[in-house]
Amino acid sequence: MEIDAADIQDLKHQLEAAELDARALVAGLDEERGGWRAEAGSWSVAECLDHLATTNRVYLQAMNEPARRARKRGRLRRGPAVAGRFGGWFARRMEPPVKVSSKMKSPKSIRPRPAPSLADAFASFLASQNDVRSFLLDNAELDLASIGFPNPFVPGIRFSLAGGLHIITAHVRRHLWQAWRVRRDQGLGD
Repeated sequence: MEIDAADIQDLKHQLEAAELDARALVAGLDEERGGWRAEAGSWSVAECLDHLATTNRVYLQAMNEPARRARKRGRLRRGPAVAGRFGGWFARRMEPPVKVSSKMKSPKSIRPRPAPSLADAFASFLASQNDVRSFLLDNAELDLASIGFPNPFVPGIRFSLAGGLHIITAHVRRHLWQAWRVRRDQGLGD
């Protein structure tokens, strides 16, 4: 069921914009350039996409069961899908441009695979974005701002489902920005 509310449409638009940005990012990249790293320990374009696909899946896995329970209990939409104070703060920290002070080390469970192929990482990213969009549209009638789920990386921290969706979209923008920098470092420009 799709809700024609501005907040849901905005989240959907953010997901679609990220997909378009990722398509532009990989356009003209071959496997060698997609796997190129500026320096040891840094990530390639393919690794950025692989990380995003994995993170999206992990977040959705944590969000699915609370959404299912809320649906069963009839917790329908009472207001917009706002991120909330803590979720909003966390999402804002994800936004590019990334400052040195806001860099975070990724948990081991969502670090990219070593040297994934660009084609595979990109396909996985697109599939994960589709899964996020499906979650959004399938659950748009729920009260996303009041249904909590446990942060899959930090025990004891909870976000609302709306917060999770805002964090996902900001996180995607963060690492697409990072991947564009890798592409520019190769002299490939925009």
